[in-house]
Amino acid sequence: MAVVETPSPDWDFDRFDDGSQQIHAEVQLKNYGKFLEEYTSQLKHIQDALDDSLGDVWDFTLDPIALMLLPYEQASLLELIKTENKVLNKVVTVYAALCCEIKKLKYEAEKKFYNGLLFYGEGATESSMLEGDCQIQMGRYVCFLQELSCFVTRCYEVVLNTVHQLAAVYTSNRAASKIIETSGVHFQILYEHLGELLAVLITLDEIVDNHSTLKDHWTMYKRLLKSVHHNPSKFGIQEDKLKPFEKLLLKLESQLLDGMIFQGCVEQQFDTMNGGIPVSKNSAFAEEFAHNIRTIFSNVEAKLGEPSEIDQRDKYVGVCALYVLHYQIFRTADKKLFKTLLDVCKKVPAITLTANIVWFADMFLNSKVPAVAKLLDKKSFAAVKAQRESFLQQKIQTLTRDVQSYYVIVNSWMMKIESVLSKEQQTEKFPEDLINRCNIFIQGILYAYSLSTVIKTTMNLFMFMQKAMTKTSVKALCRLVELLKAIEHTFHRRTMVVADSVSHISQNLQFQALNAIATAKKRVISDKKYSEQRLDVLSALVMAENALNGPSTKERRLIVSLALSVGTQMKTFKDEELQLLQVVLRKLDLIGELKERVRLQCNCSFLYWHRAVFPIYLDDVFENAIDAARMHYMFSALRDCVSFMAYARHLQSSELLLESYDKEIMEVFHEHLLDKLCKEIEKDLRLSVHTHLKLDDRNPFKVGMKDLAHFLSLKPIRFFNRLLDIKAYVTHYLDKTFYNLTTVALHDWATYSEMRNLAAQRYGLKMAEAHLPSQTLEQGVDVLEIMRNIHVFVSRYLYNLNNQIFVEKTSNNKHLNTINIRHIANSIRTHGTGIMNTTVNFTFQFLRKKFYIFSQFMYDEHIKSRLIKDIRFFRETKDQNDQKYPFDRAEKFNRGIRKLGITPEGLSYLDQFRQLISQIGNAMGYVRMIRSGGLHCCSNAIRFVPDIEDIVNFEELVKEENLSEETQNAARQLDLVLSDLTRNSAEGTEYFKMLVDVFSPEFRSPKNMHLRNFYIIVPPLTLNFVEHSISCKEKLNKKNKVGAAFTDDGFAMGVAYILKLLDQYQEFDSLHWFQSVQEKYMKEKKAVVKQQNVQSTNQDEKLMQTMNLTQKRLDIYLQEFELLYFSLSSARIFFRADKTAAEESLEKKEKEEETAKTNNGALSSNTLTDSGMK
Repeated sequence: MAVVETPSPDWDFDRFDDGSQQIHAEVQLKNYGKFLEEYTSQLKHIQDALDDSLGDVWDFTLDPIALMLLPYEQASLLELIKTENKVLNKVVTVYAALCCEIKKLKYEAEKKFYNGLLFYGEGATESSMLEGDCQIQMGRYVCFLQELSCFVTRCYEVVLNTVHQLAAVYTSNRAASKIIETSGVHFQILYEHLGELLAVLITLDEIVDNHSTLKDHWTMYKRLLKSVHHNPSKFGIQEDKLKPFEKLLLKLESQLLDGMIFQGCVEQQFDTMNGGIPVSKNSAFAEEFAHNIRTIFSNVEAKLGEPSEIDQRDKYVGVCALYVLHYQIFRTADKKLFKTLLDVCKKVPAITLTANIVWFADMFLNSKVPAVAKLLDKKSFAAVKAQRESFLQQKIQTLTRDVQSYYVIVNSWMMKIESVLSKEQQTEKFPEDLINRCNIFIQGILYAYSLSTVIKTTMNLFMFMQKAMTKTSVKALCRLVELLKAIEHTFHRRTMVVADSVSHISQNLQFQALNAIATAKKRVISDKKYSEQRLDVLSALVMAENALNGPSTKERRLIVSLALSVGTQMKTFKDEELQLLQVVLRKLDLIGELKERVRLQCNCSFLYWHRAVFPIYLDDVFENAIDAARMHYMFSALRDCVSFMAYARHLQSSELLLESYDKEIMEVFHEHLLDKLCKEIEKDLRLSVHTHLKLDDRNPFKVGMKDLAHFLSLKPIRFFNRLLDIKAYVTHYLDKTFYNLTTVALHDWATYSEMRNLAAQRYGLKMAEAHLPSQTLEQGVDVLEIMRNIHVFVSRYLYNLNNQIFVEKTSNNKHLNTINIRHIANSIRTHGTGIMNTTVNFTFQFLRKKFYIFSQFMYDEHIKSRLIKDIRFFRETKDQNDQKYPFDRAEKFNRGIRKLGITPEGLSYLDQFRQLISQIGNAMGYVRMIRSGGLHCCSNAIRFVPDIEDIVNFEELVKEENLSEETQNAARQLDLVLSDLTRNSAEGTEYFKMLVDVFSPEFRSPKNMHLRNFYIIVPPLTLNFVEHSISCKEKLNKKNKVGAAFTDDGFAMGVAYILKLLDQYQEFDSLHWFQSVQEKYMKEKKAVVKQQNVQSTNQDEKLMQTMNLTQKRLDIYLQEFELLYFSLSSARIFFRADKTAAEESLEKKEKEEETAKTNNGALSSNTLTDSGMK
């Protein structure tokens, strides 16, 4: 039955093109274009974020993206080793598998077990460890030791298997058929790997042997187990589980902690009991073994100590281990080889196995092969020991020279690599350029190895021999560490170009190797003689070719080495061809693992064990600030051990070890650099700002100059997961210091502001402004303090009436303290307005005491009699003297008082009386200031109220809105506060009036009639005051300013107050004293002018000078009296001098009557209103 296809009904429409597809396609294309643009901009952002300019500091662990150059082999060994020759395939596969296994074991040991052992006990100081912490640490560690035991057992098995596999190929049994023809075939690479594995076991032994903490803790742990054994139920442990655990511990101790790891390996039973492969009796194998030891050693010895040395020292350890293994298996010893091995110790005094673990071949051979060692002369060992000590002495002397030469070499290499890598590659010179790049890369590795060896050997030898390093040696070694990191930094910085070059160089080297193998292959094929051996050679060359045709992985390079061990027999290569091929393969090894080798050689994790050098290094950096940038390298070196610390197993978490290390390094960094730098910069700024004081010699040609700005221009240093920004730290320190010191000594604000500006100019520091109020910064002396010590205050401070300010008389500081209205207002704001009344009360108490002394002075017979006499004299003679009190009389009184006696300070009774009045005046000035301060405080508080005359009632407004009870209470409180402030700011209390009213009745009472004589003592007092004032002002211009003053209005205030209390303004005015003074001085001035006119004709210069001085003195006196007159007149205004006591009392009566009338009127109107309502 035929199937008929019916056409789709939509089919006809398919052919119809309405343009919709095109529109669709355009939209999609547009969207795709938009996506590409966005994606490109995202990539650009990422590129900018990862740009090199962000941080040039090398640190693999913190690089967000790293480029791994190590090629990874995807194919298995069986896939790589494929030829027609099945037997050869098997042999090479077995040996390659063993080599790979050994490499894995070595890697595991280096990463996990070395670090696990080395870091045991670190991170906890003896002082911080509690009793029982050691046992807890060891308890956590037993698990690790069990893992190590399994690892060691595995190593034993691999060594045993390797020996068996080699013995199977090299058999001396003629009856047995050979697996492959072995004459001329030497699998040297396998022996080298075997040596590496034995070196791992030696390293483990050495680490345990040098670890006293581990052994101590182990002993303490065993003791703990004994006590648990006696009473297991107390510790909650079942007794049947305890015995197996004790057995395990004994096994671990005997295998790992007794220094028998290597010995246990070489003393294994290599001959199988059931008649398997013979080993110890296999002479062919013994000979092959010895031959390989000699060959490896001759290759190693030739390079040791040479500039081209790379890993020969590690191989030397392996050779010594192989020698011991050979001796243990075959019990035959090559005395000559033993001596040659020992002689190398003179050239290489010590070998660093890992971190701070040093190994000495002479000690090793002496302990492991004592039978052969006895045959040698004891002097040989003594010579080696002596050589070791002399090497160290020599190194101390040559280290500085070595550093200089390395500096030149490494810097020139860095410049060369930069110039070569920054050039554009030309196609015609491409092979030449690749060879050039290859050589430069290898040269970098060689320099790194050389530097690393010098640093490790020297530092570890000093440590082992317990000799103190000199500071010069430490500095030199630190310089070498920096150079080592500089090499690594250079490779890392040019990663992109290096990665590009490495693949090309590898291909070039592979091409050269393939050419050489192809030539040999042709030679083998052209020879028509057929034999199994020739077939093996051909198969081996084919195998090598196949391995080289692909990426340069370590597995492929290993197969090439093993294949060529077979392929180089029967003279398939000429000697020069073979040498060239070996050089190419060696280069391929180095270039293939370039990044790994650089990382390994430049690894400075050993510095963890020598971190005591870090403080000395920082001191050196601080002294030589010009090289500050090198710190980046040192921090990079200190960071190297961090990844290894993760393998520490004795603490609860490896993070604790990292924190401890981080804390230690940061403490040293702060103490030896940051804090010193901060203090030095602060000192420099201070001395620069205070140059006028000439504090010390700052001549840079004499005292030298250190430019600390180099530290501040450094990029932030990376350490752990933070950036150490020196500039930010110093800025913060100075900001904090300047701010704190400004708050302590507020008058120094200008100095610190200047220092801030200088820091910006000299060091480029962007400092924060203090934002403290400038000018009068201080709160001033607190009102409470003044109130409690008012008697001290009035005697130590001088009052200025016009500016309302108190100035301190004398001070031990550079500045005199001042107290003004703002200070008082600040104090009132602090303590509240209630303090004002208390202060006035204290002032009243003080005045009472002072008026008692005042009364006693006025009552004194000498004073009273003189005053009465003066009053009588003035009354009798006032008509003759034109109603003026004579100046001479006042002067006479002044002199007369002095005759009564003076104090040890040279003060007369009148001087003391003047001081008393000044103190009373100061107290009144203080009361005036309190009132002004209160008003100032109130006005400041109420300034936010828009209109004082029209203040809304908040409580009413809140009630209208029906808000909550709490809000109504708050509004009520606000109304109270506002009304209180309004009242205070409007009124202010009349304290002067109060103080006049409280004392005036007593002063004016008949029983104090002696006080009524006061007005007559005012003229001599003013005279005394003017003389005192002039002497004080003159002292202002003198060097010794003790007693200098420019104001003392307390006297005028005191006189005005007392005259008011006694109601004697009219009596004092009747003396017309100030007119009398003016007349007297004007008269004297005229006389001087007249005399000057007479003398000007005589031309007597000396006399003229005397006249001028006299005129000047008269002007000063006149001016001073005028100032006192103005001050007194101003002071009298406060006490209403225009009215007498009688007038004031009359005015008071009138006011009271008016108030009473007003009240009565209001009362009667209220009564009328009430009756009308009724």
